[in-house]
Amino acid sequence: MALLKVKFNQKKRVKLAQGLWLMNWFSVFAGILVFSMGLFLKIELRKRSEVMDNSESHFVPNSLILMGILSCAFNGFAGKICYDSLDPAKFAKWKPLLKPYLALCFFFNILIFFVALICFLMRGSLESTLAQGLKNGMKFYRDTDTPGRCFMKKTIDMLQIEFKCCGNNGFKDWFEIQWISNRYLDFSSKEVKDRIKSNVDGRYLVDGVPFSCCNPSSPRPCIQYQVTNNSAHYSYDYQTEELNLWRRGCREALLHYYSSMMSSMGAVVLLVWLFETAVMVGLRLLHTSLESIANPEDPECESEGWILENSLKDTLKSALENLKKIGKFNQVEADGEGAEGEEGGKTPAITTVS
Repeated sequence: MALLKVKFNQKKRVKLAQGLWLMNWFSVFAGILVFSMGLFLKIELRKRSEVMDNSESHFVPNSLILMGILSCAFNGFAGKICYDSLDPAKFAKWKPLLKPYLALCFFFNILIFFVALICFLMRGSLESTLAQGLKNGMKFYRDTDTPGRCFMKKTIDMLQIEFKCCGNNGFKDWFEIQWISNRYLDFSSKEVKDRIKSNVDGRYLVDGVPFSCCNPSSPRPCIQYQVTNNSAHYSYDYQTEELNLWRRGCREALLHYYSSMMSSMGAVVLLVWLFETAVMVGLRLLHTSLESIANPEDPECESEGWILENSLKDTLKSALENLKKIGKFNQVEADGEGAEGEEGGKTPAITTVS
């Protein structure tokens, strides 16, 4: 029994073809939207590539760009088929291509669904990428005279200002690295010498943060040095001064920014996938309804359209049997070639007559 069998007359077939033609052009615009989203995400990731450890995060925008291009191509082609299906003479040239095209559409829809899932599942990979990238970026914050790293201070400062964050996981991350360049340290000062000597690695560590960690909404001037020393500042408690420094780490801020963006894009791609699936089903019904016309010379006669010629269970069973036949055929060929090789390797016996 065929799956989703529908009866069609000429009027219904024409309406289905016209509706599919319109839906395909909507899908082309949807493909342009997916392409644009991928391009936008790629640009956003490129902006902060200095604080990302690897390029794995670009898999999502690259996939969106590819899916957008393929969607435009597939649906533009399907729109042409639907338009020509109104004329039996024009439609005849597309008949041999429809089954392979529908098979390609099926796999394309699986890819779209996979890309939509990836948009929702990339959070873990993105988090590790940002954590390591920010850690390395903070180490290079002081290298303003080193070629290739001189831009890092500006990058980190602009990042902390834009996203209202401080450090990797929080402002205390700055206490563990030397973020002040040696050229700005007075090595004749006893305080500087003592701090360097007290550190095993010979680094100048302070309980201070860059100016970009300061919250402009704070009611008091920014306290960026001796942050944890309550006695160094009047009426101050660093554990309760919520507004003085940004408490949120930049990893969390960037992760939330990119994750929410990817989740929104994933939802859009999922909607596009549903729309593409509906178009594929409609095209299959149109294809079968035109093929099952009993009398091609009478276009007004009724016909039947279906998704699968047999039930889903029978179709899967038939597909498995075909795969087994192909496997057995290949095995027989391999055995035959082996037997020929063995026969060819034998040397004929030579008898001598004395």
